[in-house]
Amino acid sequence: MVSVGLLLIRLVIGVAFIGHGAQKLFGWFGGYGPKGTGGWLESIGIKPGVTMAVLAGLMELIGGLLFAAGLLTPVAAILIIATMLGAIVKVHAPNGFWSTSNGIEFPLTLLVVAAGVALIGPGSISLDALFFN
Repeated sequence: MVSVGLLLIRLVIGVAFIGHGAQKLFGWFGGYGPKGTGGWLESIGIKPGVTMAVLAGLMELIGGLLFAAGLLTPVAAILIIATMLGAIVKVHAPNGFWSTSNGIEFPLTLLVVAAGVALIGPGSISLDALFFN
C-alpha cells in the first residue's frame, strides 16, 4: 500500500510539473510560452528572461516526467526543489507564508513533497525499482 500511495503522490505532483513546464516552453494549458514568461521574469528582475523561462520550463518538464515515472527520483526531486526555491525566493517570500497572500505555502509544500519522496524512495511501482533493484 505504501508504494500505491507514493505512486499517487508522484503522479499528481509530476503531472502538475509537466503541465507547468509545458506552459513555459510551449504556451500550452493557458501558459504564455518562453516569450511571455520571459517578459514576466524580466519584469521581476530575472534576466535574460526568455533563457530563464526555457531553463525553468525544462527543469519543470523533465523533473515532472522523471518524478511521475519514479525514474532517477533524486534527480527529479532536485529539479523540482530548485524551481520551487527560485519561486519562493524571487516571487513568494516577500508575501509571507499563506497562499491567500501569494506567499510561500504552496511552493514550499511542493518542495517538501519532492524532498520527502526522494528521501523515502519512489516505491516498488516505479522505474527506479524496475531498473535499479
